[in-house]
Amino acid sequence: MASQLMRTQIGQGIHLNAVRDAKFKHNRLTVNFVLPLERENASDHAVVPFILRKGFRECPDFTSLNTRLAQLYGAVLDADVTKYGNRQILEITIKGLDNRFALEREDITGQCAELLASVVLDPKLEQNGLFAEQDVALERQYILDSIEAEINEKRTYALARCLQTMCAGEPVAVRRCGERETAEAITAESATQAYRRMIRQAPVEILFVGSGDPETASRVFAQRFADTARDPQDCPPATLRGTVDEVKHKTERMELSQSKLVMGMRTGAVETARDVNARRVFTTLFGGAPFSKLFLNVREKLSLCYYCAARFDVATNLLLVDSGVEAENRDKAQDEILRQLEALQNGAFTKEELANTKLLMKNSITTAGDTLSGLENWYLSQILRGQRFAGGGRRADR
Repeated sequence: MASQLMRTQIGQGIHLNAVRDAKFKHNRLTVNFVLPLERENASDHAVVPFILRKGFRECPDFTSLNTRLAQLYGAVLDADVTKYGNRQILEITIKGLDNRFALEREDITGQCAELLASVVLDPKLEQNGLFAEQDVALERQYILDSIEAEINEKRTYALARCLQTMCAGEPVAVRRCGERETAEAITAESATQAYRRMIRQAPVEILFVGSGDPETASRVFAQRFADTARDPQDCPPATLRGTVDEVKHKTERMELSQSKLVMGMRTGAVETARDVNARRVFTTLFGGAPFSKLFLNVREKLSLCYYCAARFDVATNLLLVDSGVEAENRDKAQDEILRQLEALQNGAFTKEELANTKLLMKNSITTAGDTLSGLENWYLSQILRGQRFAGGGRRADR
């Protein structure tokens, strides 16, 4: 990946991370608030970015906000909530045309930064100092729909349930939007309190990705956050148990045409970047490629499942194998997956398979730089892993 990230602290617990690449015609600016993932307030936190994207004090409704975005050559404002191990990431993003392509050479980048800063730091509040009840009700339903959508997507649901089962009592088991009962309990007061907690306590990672100059965005957010009371609380990465005394088994009965089998495994402590990359190579050999052991043997040769894939979660050091199977083939598929795992542990792969795996992984890293969002996601994950960059020390491992 040719692009390099420059990292600068612009406030208390606030960093501006810039990645410049001349091939892009747009710039993407995202404010990420990093919070501990806790069951009791995950839903209240999750609803905040979606309420904020509905408008701010000077543009209090969709009409005025969209008019302003249209004036900025069709800039796009968006929000999301994601999960990284034991941390909940609240994201608010604006994407706009670079100044080079503006008809009158207007400072589109600076205006986008000002708008995003207003969305984040100058929200639309009622006279009682709370978010509007109607806005909260609409976005509460959105959170509920998001939770329901995860249940309806059975492959995603099965992976989440495996994680909740094997890591019960650990923060990583909490879902990114919380549970249905906590989402239903969201109120204007609880959402506003969550917003104020976010602004005051969350470490902030601002990412600027594109072809433009990030200095304007850096100045804008440094000035705007300077007037904000901050007491950022550190949110260290998850530390999971490396081993357990017994294997947990859980079965849920549903009316499905295809059963889902998910197997979760703890890989132990990861000390270095070399350890991480070794696990990634192993996972790709095991079940992350068309020539992997699980694909060639469990799916193709023995026809024990419709799909069978392995993934390594670098945020938790967990290895997950998920497959779609007929109920009567569950035990056979499980035994064969474990057999292929043991074979790999004993070195049952060729030099050619290893070389092809490394080429596939290299290509995956390279193509992450093809889009603004791909670059942003890759670098944010590196930051959350604790990697350091120019302006703050060593660069990320490749």
